[in-house]
Amino acid sequence: MQLTPCACAIALAFAACGHALAQSTDDTRLPTVTVHGEPSAPSTTANAASADSTALLRDQPGFYTAAAGGVSALPVLNGFAADRLKIRLDGMEVTAACGNQMNAPMSYMPPSQVGMTRVVAGITPVSIGGDSIGGSIELSSPPPQFSQQAGQLLSKGGFSVSARSVNSEVSTSVHATVASDSLSVSYVGSRSRAESYVNGNGDKVLGSQFESNNHALTLAARGDDQQLVLKVGQQYIPYQGFPNQYMDMTGNRSTFANLGYDRRFGWGKLLTKLYWQRTEHEMGFFSAERSGTMPMDTRGRDMGYSVRADIDLGQDGASVLRLGNEFHSFHLDDFWPPVPGSMMMGPSTYVNINDGSRERMALFAEWEHKLDARWTTLVGVRDELVRTDAGNVQPYGTGMMNMTDLMAANAFNARDHARRDNNIDVTALARLEADAGHTYEFGYARKTRSPNLYERYTWGRGTMAMTMTNWFGDGNGYVGNIDLKPEVAHTLSATADWHSEDSEGSDGAGPRWFFRLTPYFSYVENYIDADVIGSFNPYSVSSAAGKLLQFANHDARLYGINASWKWPLWRTAGLGDIAFTGKAGLTRGKRVDGGNLYHMMPFNVLAALEQKRGAWTNRAELNYVARKTLVDSNRLEPVTASYTVVNLRTAYRFNQAISVNAGISNLFNRNYADPLGGVYLSGLANAKSGSLQALPGYGRSLDVGVNVSF
Repeated sequence: MQLTPCACAIALAFAACGHALAQSTDDTRLPTVTVHGEPSAPSTTANAASADSTALLRDQPGFYTAAAGGVSALPVLNGFAADRLKIRLDGMEVTAACGNQMNAPMSYMPPSQVGMTRVVAGITPVSIGGDSIGGSIELSSPPPQFSQQAGQLLSKGGFSVSARSVNSEVSTSVHATVASDSLSVSYVGSRSRAESYVNGNGDKVLGSQFESNNHALTLAARGDDQQLVLKVGQQYIPYQGFPNQYMDMTGNRSTFANLGYDRRFGWGKLLTKLYWQRTEHEMGFFSAERSGTMPMDTRGRDMGYSVRADIDLGQDGASVLRLGNEFHSFHLDDFWPPVPGSMMMGPSTYVNINDGSRERMALFAEWEHKLDARWTTLVGVRDELVRTDAGNVQPYGTGMMNMTDLMAANAFNARDHARRDNNIDVTALARLEADAGHTYEFGYARKTRSPNLYERYTWGRGTMAMTMTNWFGDGNGYVGNIDLKPEVAHTLSATADWHSEDSEGSDGAGPRWFFRLTPYFSYVENYIDADVIGSFNPYSVSSAAGKLLQFANHDARLYGINASWKWPLWRTAGLGDIAFTGKAGLTRGKRVDGGNLYHMMPFNVLAALEQKRGAWTNRAELNYVARKTLVDSNRLEPVTASYTVVNLRTAYRFNQAISVNAGISNLFNRNYADPLGGVYLSGLANAKSGSLQALPGYGRSLDVGVNVSF
């Protein structure tokens, strides 16, 4: 593994600090105080054969995914998606360095590296989310492992193999740990490869194949009430198809370093993080399923730090003041090399974003206070300064075929590009534990997000240039708007949680039964939507329609309701424990001046019967999604029919060392279109006729996997 000078410097700092930490063998842990949105282990009902980490969150109320590549779909929370959500990987913020978000943040952390997850929708505390309006998602590696006694060496490892028949996907991973009582070294490596999947009719969905390779090395040292962790890693994706985009990924290389230091003092805790990541990304065409020539390259770099102090103001954590400072810098170059012999794509390099920068500096204060045995409150304020800028640009050439882009480039270059936003977030939350079986939570949040670099600085007005900016999968084209204002969301939300007084199992993992209901409402000032400025025919197919759009601010309303439940049905010696579990949700989104918002999930239910008996876990689930008729007419969003998919899962564990799982997804091979899937562009490109159709979902698949630990 090659490391940059920055990563080497961090490693040297780790070595120096690790020597001091290693002087003690105290086993004190450093628990993180959690507020509204408890960390949890990844979903045990997710498809174990999937290479996509978003599958680990499928049981979370209000959580859905918008189709993208096979490595990572785009997460959606209560109708908010992509950059409207704060994604953190081991506390590190990563930005999608692509006009189509092909390298979305969650794609950099495969399931094999995930130990804990946390999803916070709606009322997000200022300490865990800024520059976002819809919520926060955190993926964390398993905590470092150490031996329990001085002089004792811990060594352990394992591997996993899984496969899916629907796309011939095979995923493998290995992990190993060697540790003393104060020092720990661990490694995780994984590889996933798949062909294009087939739908319920048995037809191949063209351009959906992928390959992904990931490596991560973690070094940790601990001492008296303190811990230092350095994680470094690399990712290489040689190709990844995107059937709802005009382009595919033909290469993505990234290297990262993430250093964290936590320490407990008499007054509380200090939590610090320093991180860096560089990405080299390429788009084009890589297979005969969708041929063409149009290279597009980006270079992105994320750097940042966070410092947070949790100050105990009362006994036993009854009152905690959190003070923090965060900085994040993202640098982007987006350029398209000329195509030899092409009159349109040459003779010069097309400069889409030149020396783009987006810097954020934030300060926050948050007070969590337990008023009495029943009431807990949390209030916080966050002030965030966001600066964006970009240099001058150029089209492919100055000939007649490039005249539209030439005029747009001259107009863009004549303007001042620097923008500065001062964003204020406020959160107020109250929790009432009425009794041992009833908990109520309600609150208000004012959250702000500044436009990303593509929303502000993409400038091309030619049809080809505009279609290269689109992370929505809708087949349309987009151009930026320097004058965009930050989005400001005012959110009201409440949760009623009825649950049993006793816990399930000896470890107290959760209540034996529960029912949770969460209505929510958000009014968003200056919601970044899009206005129609033209039309075109995708792939020059006369019967297919597309829109040319410019990002624009419009006020909007989003509202809905989520429900989740678990209800024990039987407990017998012969059958074990059988429970009815699931979630349901409904989301609506409208612009105040009229029209539906894009990618709003219709009414849906995920319900399951789950049986646990000894080493066996069996699950039969039904996923119903209603017909989607409230669509965004500006983006020509397709109407999708209702559908019901049945999945079966089973797992068996041998002596805690070996587990085997198997399942059938889409048991009855239902042919359906995902309401958040966008359109099937690669199918239109291959047919060169017809009209744009909704992207087909996955057909029936036999899924198997084995995990071995030693």
